[in-house]
Amino acid sequence: MAIAKAERLMNLALCLMNTRRPLSKKELRESVEAYREAWQQGSEDAFNRMFERDKDDLRELGLIIDVDENALDGEVGYLARRDRNRLPEIALDAEEAAALALAARVWQQAKMSGAASGALQKLRAAGVPFAEEREHGALEPRIPGREAAFEPLLVAARDRRPVTFEYRKAGAATAEPRSVEPWALECWRGHWYLAGWDRDRGSARVFRLSRITGKVRSRAGAFTGDVPEHVDVRAVVARFAGEGATATAVVRIRRGAAYPLRQRALDDARPVDADWDELHIPYGNGLGADLAEYGPDVIVIGPEDLRADVIDRLRAVAGLAEVQS
Repeated sequence: MAIAKAERLMNLALCLMNTRRPLSKKELRESVEAYREAWQQGSEDAFNRMFERDKDDLRELGLIIDVDENALDGEVGYLARRDRNRLPEIALDAEEAAALALAARVWQQAKMSGAASGALQKLRAAGVPFAEEREHGALEPRIPGREAAFEPLLVAARDRRPVTFEYRKAGAATAEPRSVEPWALECWRGHWYLAGWDRDRGSARVFRLSRITGKVRSRAGAFTGDVPEHVDVRAVVARFAGEGATATAVVRIRRGAAYPLRQRALDDARPVDADWDELHIPYGNGLGADLAEYGPDVIVIGPEDLRADVIDRLRAVAGLAEVQS
């Protein structure tokens, strides 16, 4: 069974890489014997399921497959361009190899862990000197990627494919559609963020993955905006979160809650009573959205415009909950 599947994947890869135009599912079904047999002995659904699994497996192995939704009179076409699937000779020194080995152990979720392990195996086969015998340290870095949008956005950013998704801004009552050209993802203070070009707004934007609702859908076509050489997602998010701000906000935080805010405090917390502490934190653009997420655990004392912003956001969320109930 394993040999049969490996042969089927190899045949599909050869078909996709040895064509100058996108091929439809029907053409691939006629070209790969295993697909033709599955279709003749089973059904169209059986073939479709097998093809989709194989396509995902090839992408997991690193093959970049382009999808053209209007290539063949409205039929979807598939193509693996050789120029996008050819790697130069890889040469890493011992320090670079050690950094890659450490990065491969960072991922917690199984799918990314498997991909990282597979990448190391390919590099090892190419002669890269990994010191695998070295004992792991007592403390090792771990990066969570729990959001459902993480993996499809990571793949879209890698393959330079536009995406669409529903996005709920902080404090907004409903989500709204976004069409984005994804550039890069970065984890900052326990949350994942996407930086990209927002086609509808015609500007670069940053999106928090936990606020993406529903499925992330890939779209055909190339990027319309220029991708910057370096995307500092963290700097953009920090600017909107009030990092480096010159103004100061006074907030009260429920005892034992909102620890990320406590870490940002400019001084030690001052106990107000048995339930509340008072903090001074940097105040900048976007702080109201951040504070609103803590709900009843945070009370804004000042300045007044920040207090009004947080109250408006909480009222919008309460109104949505009332409508849904």
